[in-house]
Amino acid sequence: MLAAVREAFARVPAARELAARLPAQGDTLRLGGLPGSSGAVLASWLARDVAPGRLLVVVATTPSDAERWLTDLQQLLGEGVALYPQREGLAEEEPHYEIAGERIETLEALLRGELRLLVTTARATAERTAVPTALEALRLEVTAGETRPLGAFLEALDAMGYQRVAAVTEVAEYSVRGGIVDLYGFGMAAPARLEWWGDDIASLRVFDLTTQRSGEELTAVTVLPIRSTAPRIVLSPDGTVTRRSLLDLLPADTLLLQDAPHADGEEVERAWREADHHREVARRLGEDAPPREELFVEPTAWTTRLGRFARLVLREEPAAIQLGFFPPEAVNRDLSRLRGLLGHGTPTLILCDNDGQRERLDELLEERGMRPDGTSLVVGSLDGGFVMPTLRVLTDHEIFRRARRLRRARRYRIAAPSTVTGTLALGDYVVHLDHGIGVYRGIQTLTIDGGTIEVAILEYEGGDRLNVPLYRLDQLERYRAGGDDGDAAPPRLHKLGGTSWRKVRDKTRSAIQA
Repeated sequence: MLAAVREAFARVPAARELAARLPAQGDTLRLGGLPGSSGAVLASWLARDVAPGRLLVVVATTPSDAERWLTDLQQLLGEGVALYPQREGLAEEEPHYEIAGERIETLEALLRGELRLLVTTARATAERTAVPTALEALRLEVTAGETRPLGAFLEALDAMGYQRVAAVTEVAEYSVRGGIVDLYGFGMAAPARLEWWGDDIASLRVFDLTTQRSGEELTAVTVLPIRSTAPRIVLSPDGTVTRRSLLDLLPADTLLLQDAPHADGEEVERAWREADHHREVARRLGEDAPPREELFVEPTAWTTRLGRFARLVLREEPAAIQLGFFPPEAVNRDLSRLRGLLGHGTPTLILCDNDGQRERLDELLEERGMRPDGTSLVVGSLDGGFVMPTLRVLTDHEIFRRARRLRRARRYRIAAPSTVTGTLALGDYVVHLDHGIGVYRGIQTLTIDGGTIEVAILEYEGGDRLNVPLYRLDQLERYRAGGDDGDAAPPRLHKLGGTSWRKVRDKTRSAIQA
């Protein structure tokens, strides 16, 4: 149904004028009348219908702004949308693997020409990085049946920044057992198990981080570097490292979309000042920190580089093209106000975050006789509503004055952690701090309020099940009976919500404190 929003946008006369007046390289066109998420609708329409062969880049001011743009555009376009996040710190190496991996994988897709729409921040466009050269020098394509000496492969993994461990449980790790290598790297959709026979890769298979068991066969895997500069790589003839910004890597005909150019410039200026301050602090501590010119583009030079591209500036006056959209009237949980908005000849699309919210709102409207013709309730999510000449778009989180929940699934899987006992196996008896003894039934991904979350499934007496988020697995421990030698009878499961476990726990605590 979100395609209907884009189709309604395309019928607006000002949109057709915009399609005929897209700016040339080095020119800027200012647009007005784009409240709520209508800017994202504009971007999706340009990427899909107006300039499908041209890369569009949304430059947001802050990381939270970029996340809102990304979520809206993924709803509107689906595939071909990626985020290039800014580094968390000022140094070139990003310690946060979720961020580091997304940066490298987005650059990989960009260099391969696989992106239609890229979302980033002003600061991220000013950050210098050596990753593109490292991708060319270190990027590995591994194919089942190929000849590749195991020793050379392990040396390449070390050079790329991978950590050798006893058992792989998360991204950026590899383990070796004879001729078998388990690996979970950037660029890989799932962890892979590679088996050598002599110098040949005899098989490639997916494996499960939690159970450590092999799965379906793979034909090939791509492995991207963890760190951008490896000690053995010469990035230029004189041995120096060449670092480039994202703006240096974009095609010349890229179309940039900006909400707030002035605020973007302030973010770049602030990063430039902070880099100098932190370098001075590092120098006083006796640390060797690179000059800020190696890490960031100087603000004036950044402005010049940005100006080389064709740009659309949204919501900034004076506007050369006025779309004429306006924000919907605030409802603030008052359904009588909502009644006044519906109907009156303008079709209304109400976006609900999930099926449950759609059903509840549908029941409320039916009970009050507030479902005039032309009003549709669909599952979908945009950050903010807006009103076009032929369509009104409302969001349920604005109607009920709730904060929109932006939940992105983890980019990389992790094994079910158990710091005391190691990785759990299916069927293990476990003790939950609050609910007692149950049976571990594995990991599942659940959809909640439009987002996803990974949970461990515990089964209790009578078949009742408890979902434990992975970030709360510190409350679990594998069950061990006193003098456990493997021959003990299985424990009795507790009843979920019962009182027997609480009595045992409280009695034990009292005995310890006595």
